[in-house]
Amino acid sequence: MSSTPTEGIKTVLHPVSDVAKAKPVYAALLGFQPQTDEPYYVGFETEDHHIGLVPGGADGMTSPVAYWKVGDIEAKLAEVTAAGATVKTAPREVGGGRVVATFTDPDGNVLGLLEDR
Repeated sequence: MSSTPTEGIKTVLHPVSDVAKAKPVYAALLGFQPQTDEPYYVGFETEDHHIGLVPGGADGMTSPVAYWKVGDIEAKLAEVTAAGATVKTAPREVGGGRVVATFTDPDGNVLGLLEDR
């Protein structure tokens, strides 16, 4: 059915009300300190995944969003919208050649796509 497969969930972003208070909890959970530590974003790199903390409400986030890694974000976004999804945020570069987009499924769940260019 799909001509552009995903590489699985590689990034999960968690909206938090206070990044500074949440950081030690996630560091204790993961067993190490974050590699990115800014007031607007805290990022933990695990062996195969990235866990990010963002200030609550960033980009309208109200719950964690899983980002599926793809080789062609525009093609995959076209496929999921043709299947009934709705684009929430169009593809945009967020730094380092990484492009992200989000969409909602028919029940309103937010899912993300990411492509490293």
